Amino acid sequence: MSLQSEIKRITAPDLRARKGGEPIVSLTSYHAHTAGLLDRFCDMILVGDSLGMVMHGLPSTVPVTLDMMILQGLAVMRGSSRALVTVDMPFGSYEESPQQAFRSAARIIKETGCGAVKLEGGVLMAETVAFLTRRGIPVIGHIGMTPQSINTFGSFRARGRDEADWPEIEADARAIAGAGASAIVIEAVAEPLAAKITADIDVPTIGIGASNACDGQVLVLEDMLGLSPWVPKFVKRYADLGPAIASAVEAYADEVRSRAFPAKEHTYPKKQAKS
Repeated sequence: MSLQSEIKRITAPDLRARKGGEPIVSLTSYHAHTAGLLDRFCDMILVGDSLGMVMHGLPSTVPVTLDMMILQGLAVMRGSSRALVTVDMPFGSYEESPQQAFRSAARIIKETGCGAVKLEGGVLMAETVAFLTRRGIPVIGHIGMTPQSINTFGSFRARGRDEADWPEIEADARAIAGAGASAIVIEAVAEPLAAKITADIDVPTIGIGASNACDGQVLVLEDMLGLSPWVPKFVKRYADLGPAIASAVEAYADEVRSRAFPAKEHTYPKKQAKS
């Protein structure tokens, strides 16, 4: 038996059981090779619809399709063996009805083998979350600043900075938790509100631009590695790989043009004739 086959993947129930315990570590990935690098460190790898902006240069996540999410979800599953892989449900694949959401989520689960799906929305999506979870599909919720609603919000802005807005966001959290979500991502929400929600609901919260009082954190990998030209205020850059990559490519281009590369050690000699 291979070592990989002996490794037990983290499941959605495992994640839910982490409420109030050791913080949950999560990052995004869209590729087999980055998934392999993250797998030993992350409890959850999120195949985010942010791939539309990160990989494809789209202005928002709205144009991302179900086929795109499944393709990259497959890649991440191939590259990982330990972390819970959660795949985003893209805009237009679940909002119409719980039945539409089930068809989309079932396709994601069946075709990728991932352990959970994530969808955006609060009170309005509670019926859908309950419908999915009762039918065996683990769901991660997403409230606060929901990028798929960019055309309604008008900008990627933080929510809950005005205390008058708190009851609506708190109601969203309670509704999704009560509907059976395994965890809830809280994005770009004022710190005291995120801390209050985390204390008030019985499922883990995973912050992105929320409070370190959340039960875990998630970031877009390319943002925290310095590969994105612009990042939100809530991102800490743990590396600055963009300039390093540009420098490496510049050196490669210089050596190709000067014929310094490939050198002798990078080429294959002719076989010597047998005597």
